[in-house]
Amino acid sequence: MDLTDAARRVVGAKQTLRAVERGEAQTVYIARDADERVVRPIREACERAGVPVVEAESMEELGRICGIAVGAAAAAVLSARGGWKGA
Repeated sequence: MDLTDAARRVVGAKQTLRAVERGEAQTVYIARDADERVVRPIREACERAGVPVVEAESMEELGRICGIAVGAAAAAVLSARGGWKGA
């Protein structure tokens, strides 16, 4: 599922990591220019959980795709079951 069409998604590093750890993330998007300290735990959690990671060109682009006026380091499309709606 594409991030722009997702009915259920979260935006931001903390919310994305939480969604992966809870088994709610279907696909995770990470900005290429995000601070590695911020996104490393998300990448590691995705690897453990088998969640695919898609790289976005920049934090600015990821934020724009998510419909927010600021950049975003990470975002996730949530599965139909569980989770919460964000963005």
